[in-house]
Amino acid sequence: MNQKILKLENLLRFHTVFRQLHSLRQRRMLAQWNHVFSSAYPVWTAQLCIRPWQTDPLIGVVLSQYRLLVTKKEERSQKSQLFSTKSKKEVEVWIGMTIEELARAMKKDVDNVYEALMNTAIDIDSLEAHSCLDEVWIKEVVKKAGMKLKWSKLKQDKVRENKDAVRRPQADPALLTPRSPVVTIMGHVDHGKTTLLDKLRKTQVAAMEAGGITQHIGAFLAADDGVMKQTVESIQHAKDAQVPVILAINKCDKAEAEPEKVKKELLAYDVVCEDYGGDVQAVHISALTGDNLMALAEATIALAEMLELKADPTGPVEGTVIESFTDKGRGPVTTAIIQRGTLRKGSILVAGKSWAKVRLMFDENGKTIHEACPSMPVGIVGWRDLPSAGDEILEVESEPRARAVVDWRKYEREQEKNKEDLKIIEEKRKEHQEAQQKAREKYGNMHWKERSFLKYQEKKEQRHLQSKEKEERDSHVLPIIIKGDVDGSVEAIVNIMDTYDASHECKLELVHFGVGDVSENDVNLAETFRGVIYGFNVNAGNVIQKSAAKKGVKIKLHKIIYHLIEDLQEELSSRLPCTVEEHPIGEASILATFSVTEGKKKVPVAGCRVQKGQLEKQKKFKLIRNGGIIWKGSLTSLKHHKDDISVIKTGMDCGLSLSEEKIEFKVGDEIVCYEEKEVPAKTSWDPGF
Repeated sequence: MNQKILKLENLLRFHTVFRQLHSLRQRRMLAQWNHVFSSAYPVWTAQLCIRPWQTDPLIGVVLSQYRLLVTKKEERSQKSQLFSTKSKKEVEVWIGMTIEELARAMKKDVDNVYEALMNTAIDIDSLEAHSCLDEVWIKEVVKKAGMKLKWSKLKQDKVRENKDAVRRPQADPALLTPRSPVVTIMGHVDHGKTTLLDKLRKTQVAAMEAGGITQHIGAFLAADDGVMKQTVESIQHAKDAQVPVILAINKCDKAEAEPEKVKKELLAYDVVCEDYGGDVQAVHISALTGDNLMALAEATIALAEMLELKADPTGPVEGTVIESFTDKGRGPVTTAIIQRGTLRKGSILVAGKSWAKVRLMFDENGKTIHEACPSMPVGIVGWRDLPSAGDEILEVESEPRARAVVDWRKYEREQEKNKEDLKIIEEKRKEHQEAQQKAREKYGNMHWKERSFLKYQEKKEQRHLQSKEKEERDSHVLPIIIKGDVDGSVEAIVNIMDTYDASHECKLELVHFGVGDVSENDVNLAETFRGVIYGFNVNAGNVIQKSAAKKGVKIKLHKIIYHLIEDLQEELSSRLPCTVEEHPIGEASILATFSVTEGKKKVPVAGCRVQKGQLEKQKKFKLIRNGGIIWKGSLTSLKHHKDDISVIKTGMDCGLSLSEEKIEFKVGDEIVCYEEKEVPAKTSWDPGF
């Protein structure tokens, strides 16, 4: 700025000097002509004399104004430079971001990232668009792009207030009133649980369920089968829940029934009946004929009286979802057991991630009721979504409160899922970094041509392996979709899936499960995963069936749970490779050994006698010595005396030579002729029924 002002000042001074000289010259001329024009031009003459001296303040003003303008201009320039430094574009980056993600964040092409990484220690040839970059290379790229780095952190929401609903503190014992017992019937499949309920409730449940899952939960056994795997599981469930057990030994009407044997077997599982000095009541019954059912009912009532069961019928409702399903006319419906409080129409309930305003209540016979007390099973209509069996039911004061509870539970689940996802991402990132490091170490000292060729070969082999792995995966994986009539049915089937222990044979993948009829979405999902749809007590319309057939999707519908599991076992078995079994055709013993000359070589020959069946030259043979197989293969010759033959029968002698000449025969060895047959494999998975 100073140099510019000096130049201007010099110019202005030069101009002033020039004007002053010019003025002096004019004054000399005026002095000569003053006498001539003094009277005619007085004002003009005065102006000529004054004007040059008036230029000095004018020049000063101009100079000061110019200085001000130049100063402001420089200040603006400095401010603009400062602003450009401050406004350097920020790039939000994160650990483990890929080349493609970095380019997108910088709003540049992927090639710009590659260009920034040239002449660095990183191997550019090994990088793909989806390759993850280490922290040092992310910084390098952003720096070369002239941008500012900003590390992204996980967005943490403000700490939200816990708005969950919880059970009330235990009630004052003085407020408790007697309640009815809740009886759970557990046992092995097809041991008469539904038939027993049918007799006890005088209904036709057995005819309607057709062997389905009975969700009215004392444990009972079948006298003809004794203690089985699911019986043991039932006992364990009762112990875990710390509830007393009544032993109902069913099918005692059969001649082969052995109830005493059952009682003795149960001693191994700490179930000691009263007959053996324990506290477990045992009742011999027949659910089919109805024998001794009154004694079972009396035993249940007696046990309930001894337990002195009580509950609090006042205050907000607390309960448990026993069953849930979707009714076409009523929407989501739950069957629940009330544990505390009294449920009435209009009550606001929350269960799991769903809530309801009770519109309708009905009992086990479908009759509408207006209130439900503790221990009472009740059907509830009015749910916004379908809760799951086992969910806790709590009453809240209003609909906004119910929504707040559900929102909080969904938020809490989302936070848990985010943590799980972040953990998986971090593990994947570490795996990728380790792989990148190994690759850099592997190709570090190679020439770029050698490195490029080697990578091409590896990628080619990798594509081949991937296609081969995909074929094997498709044939050794069974994706399934489960649809059931009610939530409890689906839960029971999924629990059975959890017992699957034959993944080494065929992997079982549960793609989706839900309540309701088979839908078009289920078919599309099965097509995508090449899976099978299993339905329990649900329907699949004609349109759905045709769509599935067109897309090559299997839909298998069942009304009996163990038929569904048997079908699943068959499907799993069909995915397994066939096993090869050996079927013996004939056996011979070696009585002598000798050799024959063929051209320039000697061939060992075994003299044999057929002991069983026959030897057929075109079949396969094995040589057995001391019980162990020492050779398998085919024969090069089979002779009876000097004649070549194809079959030697029992009792006949023969001479034979093997396809492998190095094998030496010994007297006493056995020759077995056999054929191989492929036999369909069967899964080793045993669900326990």
